[in-house]
Amino acid sequence: MSNEPLVLLVEDNESLRELMRDALPDFGYRVVTVVDGRQALALLESGEHFDFVFSDVSMPNGVSGIDLAEHSARLQPDARVILSSGYARAQLPPLPENVTFLPKPYRLPQLLGMLEHAQAVAR
Repeated sequence: MSNEPLVLLVEDNESLRELMRDALPDFGYRVVTVVDGRQALALLESGEHFDFVFSDVSMPNGVSGIDLAEHSARLQPDARVILSSGYARAQLPPLPENVTFLPKPYRLPQLLGMLEHAQAVAR
């Protein structure tokens, strides 16, 4: 079993999804990518354990990042959830307590900082 944290990356933008999928392993993370909240829910329900769920707030096909955060809290309460959006936090519906917010556009070092901080807090 790997000690590398497993990130469930939920992103409908293909180029951003591929960029993060390719970059995160260079920093010690394993990554599983999906294109929408429905696919992410299926993985969360499958029993595969994720250390992080990273999703855009606005997602296609009826399951938002906020929905995903709420399901994640119930299905995998140990997973840390990071939600991202191009909207200001004040423009979004209230985010669940278990969520860290990352405004778009973001840079890889910002995401890495959040992942590392969440890992340090969890220890």
